[in-house]
Amino acid sequence: MIGSWYLLVPVLLPILSGLAVFFVRPFEEKRQRNPFTLCVLVLNVLALLPVLFSGSLTLRLFTLSDSLPIFLRTDTMGKFFAVVMAFVWAAAGAYSFEYMAHEEHQRRYYAFYLCTLGVLMALCFAGSIVTFYMFYEFMTLLTVPLVMHTGKKDAVAAGIKYLIYSVLGASLALLGVFLLSPYVQSFAFVPGGVLDMSRVAGHEGLILTTVFLMLLGFGTKAGMFPLHGWLPTAHPAAPAPASAVLSGIITKAGVLGILRLIYCFVGVDFLRGTWVQTAFLCLTLFTVFMGSLLAFKEGGLKKRLAYSSVSQVSYVLTGLATMTPLGLVGALLHVLAHALIKDTLFMSAGAIIHKTGKTQVSELEGIGKQMPVVMWCFTLASVGLVGIPPCLGFVSKWYLAQGALSMTSVNSVFCWLVPAVLLISALLTAGYLFPISIRGFFPGRDGDGKPKFFEKCEPTHVMLIPLILLTAQSILAGMFPTGLVELFSGLAGLVM
Repeated sequence: MIGSWYLLVPVLLPILSGLAVFFVRPFEEKRQRNPFTLCVLVLNVLALLPVLFSGSLTLRLFTLSDSLPIFLRTDTMGKFFAVVMAFVWAAAGAYSFEYMAHEEHQRRYYAFYLCTLGVLMALCFAGSIVTFYMFYEFMTLLTVPLVMHTGKKDAVAAGIKYLIYSVLGASLALLGVFLLSPYVQSFAFVPGGVLDMSRVAGHEGLILTTVFLMLLGFGTKAGMFPLHGWLPTAHPAAPAPASAVLSGIITKAGVLGILRLIYCFVGVDFLRGTWVQTAFLCLTLFTVFMGSLLAFKEGGLKKRLAYSSVSQVSYVLTGLATMTPLGLVGALLHVLAHALIKDTLFMSAGAIIHKTGKTQVSELEGIGKQMPVVMWCFTLASVGLVGIPPCLGFVSKWYLAQGALSMTSVNSVFCWLVPAVLLISALLTAGYLFPISIRGFFPGRDGDGKPKFFEKCEPTHVMLIPLILLTAQSILAGMFPTGLVELFSGLAGLVM
């Protein structure tokens, strides 16, 4: 049995290592820096194992006031998000060693990359909404340099836009904390919520409006309409490894904020059947459809994937908005599916750009002949994102649809509207991903009727191993989902 102090290990290990990378002279050389960074990323994943097999741990960090302790606490939800974030962060970090090999300011990049991981671990284990907000803001500040890394005009503009949107969203969340403070028993996250119903009576309208503002605030990081605009700007400007974790991991910080707000702070019983649930469902469904449609029309490869993230993360939010056990199971399954799949897609796009310089979808004819392993990973990930078995994306969308069909607390139109929108979005997803693979593997013939020749330019194993690992994981999780479904069903029973 480990002590509560152990929670500092997955938090401080990457933060202190990131500071060492930035300030210690030997790490100026990539021969020392890259192996050290990889060891830290792997050790951080391994450091979570004792936490997974221990009961609830609570560690008080410091106290702002008698009623505002800043503390870490483990629960099933936090452990799940921590493992997903640490694993995918490590894979993208290993991939980046080849991608960033000729980039400037590598030392700065890896310093911020490691520090961000430590803050994400603290975010997952935050025991109260005040603690969550504090690390949420730290995460934003540490990821801005990743977006702006190249220093080009478009990257700086994208970083500023990302910062403005993030601060606006976080400000809405903080305003909500202030407005809700008179009506809660504490600021801690507790399954079922912490509202003091004796004080809530007569103030339901104010509380519901406040919760809706907080949903918009946390939804900013998750790319939910109307504050989604940073995503399609930041992704094309950032290096591919940063784009991968922005889409696969950083957006999940917004998801975790909404998840904690609905199920562990306000309480699903207070929100179910209200106008807030209806409005939240409308926003998520609109975002799902809008993101897919914009991705379908977009010609830039990374920007197309960015719009896809806008859509796919709102699949998760739709599951949370159903406020049903099955919907919650589907949402958590899609958190994992999207993290694995979208990182694979962005890393595949990065490999293509890195080796060929091609950034437009129209330029990718024959790319499957040039980079067969990369494009097979891209294709299998695309199959999962569309939701075709046996990939995990199929399982998650199945439970999302089942969760919608089991809704009884809101207008019955959502029982069929949610599955219909998910199906339309899946068709659009197939429309903007599959043609890339088809033209990549079947480029046709030249004017003389002979097969076109394309010189192979596959990246090294440094890029390929993380790609293959993430692709295989998304398929295996879809083939054997029973353990995950049982875990999330137990969690749903606890918070509802």
